[in-house]
Amino acid sequence: MMKGLKGKNALITGASSGIGQAIAIRLAQEGCNIAVNYRKSLEEAEDTEEIALQKACGQASECGVETLLVQGDVSKEDDILRMVNSVIDKFGSLDILINNAGIQTESASHEVPTDEFDRVIGVNLRGAYLCARETIKHLLEQQRSGVIINISSVHEVIPRPMYISYSISKGGMGNLTKTLALEYANRGIRVNAIAPGATITPINESWTDNPEQKAVVESHIPMGRAGTSEEMAAAAAFLASDEAAYITGQTLYIDGGLTLYADFRESWSA
Repeated sequence: MMKGLKGKNALITGASSGIGQAIAIRLAQEGCNIAVNYRKSLEEAEDTEEIALQKACGQASECGVETLLVQGDVSKEDDILRMVNSVIDKFGSLDILINNAGIQTESASHEVPTDEFDRVIGVNLRGAYLCARETIKHLLEQQRSGVIINISSVHEVIPRPMYISYSISKGGMGNLTKTLALEYANRGIRVNAIAPGATITPINESWTDNPEQKAVVESHIPMGRAGTSEEMAAAAAFLASDEAAYITGQTLYIDGGLTLYADFRESWSA
């Protein structure tokens, strides 16, 4: 068990599948009470809750881990306010925010419709900021320490043609992380990010389910394989725990070496 997580109250946005689901499950295993945010599928959120309780409690009828399913679209401010208030009403406080909800769309940069661009930025960046803002307000009012973990991407630093809104949102998330970390470090609020590389999740099924395409993706990864959502969750749990009590304002790249410029594995210049 990681230090300082048992009994803490965590809200994970976009937790009905993929990395968000894995983080919710891992935090429950560490003894956190978890609020599982979902936008559309209550059934998927219930699956997250069921797996989390099973992993945390096993066959025990009671293990001290509480859960909450909370619907909300993080691109809508009213939904965020309701969501955060619901968590506080249920658990009494909010100690850990995991800004995981995210979307992506594919278009040539000169052809991106404005409403599509705004939708990606609204979920990935504006939504993350608003969730962080409301969490920080609560922590300051209660004079509590707390943790915010932003789920960024290797595209925080690697340009991604055809996905300009996504790339912009993750680049902005890097600065969001640093700015909030600097501003609230002396108030006991730590803000960090994890930046997954190629990860086997439902959002990536276009290549994870295609052996040829999967091989192409993995050829760019020095470690030769995609990551798992559980590996991302382990890093998030570490940063949320007291094991990382002296870490703030950092983005941890979990990418199998993808950001090491794989094309330079063999020298091709003097």
